[in-house]
Amino acid sequence: MLKNWKPLLALLCFVWVVFGIFTFTKVGYQYIGKSYFQSDDFQHELDNFQSELGPLVLNKPTAEDLKSKIEVTQSDIEEHRNRYGTIGSQIDNIKAQYEERIQEATNVNATDLKTKLEKERDEKIKDITANFEDDEHVRKKILAEREALVDQYIKAVNNEAKSFTQNYNYMSYELKNTETGKTYRSGDVSASGAYKIKYTGQHPLTTWNISDNLSSVFYNTDVHIDTEIFRETVDYTGTVTISKKSAQTASIMEGYDHFTRNQYIYFFIWLTSIVAAIFAWKGRKEVLQTVQGVKEKEVLAKLKIDYQIGLLFITGCMYWISSHIVMESIGPYSQYNYVRFIIDLLFKTGVLMIIALAFFIQLIWLYDRVNTVQKFEKSLKASYLWSLGESVTDLFLNRSIALHSIVLIGAAFFGGGSLVATMIGGGGFPFFVFGICAMIGIPAMILFLSRMGYLNRIMKDTKDMAEGRLNRDVKVVGKSPLKEHAENLNQLREGVRTSMHEQAKSERLKTELITNVSHDLRTPLTSIITYTDLLKNPNISEEERTQYIHILDKKSERLKVLIEDLFEVSKMASGNIELHRSRVDLTQLVQQAVGEHEEDLVKARLDLRMTMPPEPIYANVDGQKWWRLIDNLIVNVLKYALEGTRVYVTLKHTPEGDTEFTVKNVAKYEISEDAEELFERFKRADASRHTDGSGLGLAIAQSIVDLHGARMSIEIDGDLFKVIVRIPAV
Repeated sequence: MLKNWKPLLALLCFVWVVFGIFTFTKVGYQYIGKSYFQSDDFQHELDNFQSELGPLVLNKPTAEDLKSKIEVTQSDIEEHRNRYGTIGSQIDNIKAQYEERIQEATNVNATDLKTKLEKERDEKIKDITANFEDDEHVRKKILAEREALVDQYIKAVNNEAKSFTQNYNYMSYELKNTETGKTYRSGDVSASGAYKIKYTGQHPLTTWNISDNLSSVFYNTDVHIDTEIFRETVDYTGTVTISKKSAQTASIMEGYDHFTRNQYIYFFIWLTSIVAAIFAWKGRKEVLQTVQGVKEKEVLAKLKIDYQIGLLFITGCMYWISSHIVMESIGPYSQYNYVRFIIDLLFKTGVLMIIALAFFIQLIWLYDRVNTVQKFEKSLKASYLWSLGESVTDLFLNRSIALHSIVLIGAAFFGGGSLVATMIGGGGFPFFVFGICAMIGIPAMILFLSRMGYLNRIMKDTKDMAEGRLNRDVKVVGKSPLKEHAENLNQLREGVRTSMHEQAKSERLKTELITNVSHDLRTPLTSIITYTDLLKNPNISEEERTQYIHILDKKSERLKVLIEDLFEVSKMASGNIELHRSRVDLTQLVQQAVGEHEEDLVKARLDLRMTMPPEPIYANVDGQKWWRLIDNLIVNVLKYALEGTRVYVTLKHTPEGDTEFTVKNVAKYEISEDAEELFERFKRADASRHTDGSGLGLAIAQSIVDLHGARMSIEIDGDLFKVIVRIPAV
């Protein structure tokens, strides 16, 4: 690929400089100006030595010392006494344990075994009884158990002390107890030392007399013992050294050799990086010219720029990981022999250089592709992401939703990345973490943005619908919830069209209302005007005058009722009326309201059939308004029921917990209108226009029902007319 070796060498030098900088930032602080004895590994070994020196050697306790510090409190006695329950439950438990075994011995005539088991049982029961009767008996048992633990601990200490002496035989020390003045020596601290540390009165060696590593002896048992009773600190002054002779024969030299070897390797890498930086700087122009002229560059140039960036990202991740692999192969825990170590290191370094070359060559090609504004714009507009952006431009039809969507995606994406980084330990593999997030997050982001674009398209269609453009369906795409939303909007569009039809119907009813009001008001008013003019004639007889006045009175009363009903239904419809609710017995109210019309029903030749419950039914209603409701329904029956038929009035409970009031009759006129239209003001069947009444009876009844939050419906089956009122019972 590169015919001239000088640019290739300069590029390799640049790669080596980058690797040198990488290793220097990672481990430079561990090796520059430091020896092995200042390394973290040795300090860890020293900490272990110091922590175990006290309890295993310097402050090694005796069984008598520890036993003398054992205390048995009253709470310890109570805890031991009740550990397995009350005296009764413990005795029952012992009896149950031996009962089956004693019975088996009896069955096989094993008299000696039976006697032995009974004796064991009785001794345990006796011991339990003594536990609850004598504190001293319990105290002795606890003391014996804890003394046994102490003996077990002392045995473990002795074993650990032997191992400690063998493991740290390269350590020499001369330490003096600051309290007793007693001096402890091991080895020769005056010999030529590879390492030496002094402890003074200001900075003494603080030790314990109980080993944390052996505390499990006390804790892994049912017997509770507080090790803080035994735990004491003792300070020492003196010297701890590692002689050169001891260091050379000890296992510590393995770590020393690894550290020194790694130190030489890293110093070599950093020094050669400095030299390589000079060659890389001198050959930088030739590198750029040569790399930019390579034919393979045209292969990537044909790809869209986002694919090229993706390939560069993958190569960069490989570069990062391989850099860590090479650095870890130089680590202090390498167990290879030197020949195998050098071969392995050279192989990994060679792979690293190849990957690094691929990365930086791609980086130069990418820079050459976008190093001007015109090139950048051209590459960007030809990218896949740009075309994808054009396909989701609908997202920005509503900027608020676009902003919220991007913020939400960003928070979820980077929050998820942080979560993944935390779960895998964080820090060590940031590119790996980012790659995982990208593989999961980017497809999710693309899908989400597409959905949001579709949502904005739906919103725009909804706006068109709100402005009255109902001739086009909302586009239904995919299987997402947005598809269901689009289908619902199409149904809503049909509902709006139906509503417009209903509005036209309402306008028609309004026109009929005005016509009916005009007719019903004009009829009595015309009669009043006519008979008033007749009364002005002085030649009429007294009998005629009386007759005219009677007619005027009747028409005036009719006009008054009509106007009062009109005002009342208007007030109810506007909600400008106050309800005085109370707990009302509907059974009694219906009986009284219907009872006032019994004579009228008889005169109208109507047979009343009432069905009432034997017990009261209560509801929270305005008694006056509810009386008016019942009265209007009965008056409606009197006006429009067919003579000689039965009228059914029913009051009952429903399974849903409501109270249902029903009035059912046979109409004398043919009902040709829709049932719902009968609730309209001044609405009456055409055949009944000549009857008395305001035409507001059912409208007032409906308004009263609405004010109470109840329900009222009309059912028509031929000439059968049925009104049903439901209200929650109390």
